[in-house]
Amino acid sequence: MEFVGTVWSLLPPIIAIVLALITKEVYLSLFIGIVSGALLYTNFSPIGTVNAIFDMMSEKLGDSWNIGILIFLVFLGIMVALMTKAGGSAAYGEWANKKIKSKKAASLATVGLGALIFVDDYFNCLTVGSVMRPVTDRFNISRTKLAYLIDATAAPVCIIAPISSWAAAVSGYTSGDGFQLFLQTIPFNLYALLTLVMVVYISVSGFDFGGMKQYELKAMDGDLFGGEEVTGENIDCNPNGKVIDLVLPVLALISFCIIGLVYTGGFFDGVDFITAFADCDAARGLVLGSFAALVFTFILYIPRKVVSFREFADCIPQGFKMMVSAILILILAWSLGGFCSDRLAIGTFVKAALENSTLSVAILPAIFFAVATGLAFATGTSWGTFGILIPIATAIFPEGDPMLVIAIASCLAGAVCGDHTSPISDTTIMASAGAQCNHVNHVSTQIPYAMVVAAACVVGYIVAGFTQNVIFTFLSGLATLAFIIAVIRFTQKSKA
Repeated sequence: MEFVGTVWSLLPPIIAIVLALITKEVYLSLFIGIVSGALLYTNFSPIGTVNAIFDMMSEKLGDSWNIGILIFLVFLGIMVALMTKAGGSAAYGEWANKKIKSKKAASLATVGLGALIFVDDYFNCLTVGSVMRPVTDRFNISRTKLAYLIDATAAPVCIIAPISSWAAAVSGYTSGDGFQLFLQTIPFNLYALLTLVMVVYISVSGFDFGGMKQYELKAMDGDLFGGEEVTGENIDCNPNGKVIDLVLPVLALISFCIIGLVYTGGFFDGVDFITAFADCDAARGLVLGSFAALVFTFILYIPRKVVSFREFADCIPQGFKMMVSAILILILAWSLGGFCSDRLAIGTFVKAALENSTLSVAILPAIFFAVATGLAFATGTSWGTFGILIPIATAIFPEGDPMLVIAIASCLAGAVCGDHTSPISDTTIMASAGAQCNHVNHVSTQIPYAMVVAAACVVGYIVAGFTQNVIFTFLSGLATLAFIIAVIRFTQKSKA
């Protein structure tokens, strides 16, 4: 029986995701998903399955991009351990406690910092998490809520930021002037825009629903983890630490990562800044930037005796241990995604289904959004989803057609939506790691929020298909979002 390029290619991610949500055992669920993918690929050959799993994991661990991301994770873990050891995180928490007077302000500060760090979503998740954890903990914001605030301002911000690794990726998937086309998609990227509206509204109003509400109620009683604490390294900190011991390393990290990104794009060889960003090697640039920031931190701490040389050295394995969980989930998620995309050709199945469709052109943006959401959810990769669907959109709509911009925007929006809700998405995994939150808890509480925004997007893209007007598109999506939230609020009050 043939499984490659058929509807059966959807089975492995469905098995992994459903198992993870039911059992809350993410490692075993992902591995079972990998095994099921290998079984389908090898037509249930036992020896072939074992070999296929070994080959896939070896392939993913041998990929230079993946290795770069893992090294970047380790460097960031070391940076977090160092900032904690130096007392910078505690000092910032005390300073923020004086300046930030409410839970609302703490949530908005987290959202604001996430919006400011728009260069890369991985970098965003881990940096915002390490900086804001002490602040949100003081105001009894649950770790699941913190993970949502981080995740909602990571990929959704990066996908509408002209200077980001995401803009570079999208520009590379389109023909002609890809960067200009990307800029035109920004006002039509409903999921990103409405997610930012949603997260600001929730931060200001304090309104929560679904599983998130239960975790927030527990957090009010001091249980930030909902009874499922994520254990990490306990690091004794310098009681005399200063705010600059956190702020300067973070600023150095941001600055050096930007320099590293444009360096890999050829900026220092005469390439202009925008082109350098578009052509950058994000993984290599982030490794270079984080390593330079680590050297800067050494120079900042050691001469001032904020930490001793031995303490600095001790933070290296401590930082690595902090990231072991995220690294393991990433490797398993990459392997599962590899079976779906590379071995079982899920993209071939989706492409054939779309090309054989006889649907009206006007509703194609909504269809693209829904398909992109499902594909990114199943594979855990928004960038891979771009690569599959954007060529289809460009084949359907000629260059210069306003519907081309809307179709590509709907692909981007759906890819981010699916990425945002998938347990096997690397960005979602990073958000859990940044908040030090149970990964399955983060996913299960975030999905209802994301689906509310997704429903509003479907309405918006239907309007976009018929009107091709950005104002009508956004207002229809916004009105739908407001209506859904009003219904949820009314329902909650009726049950109270």
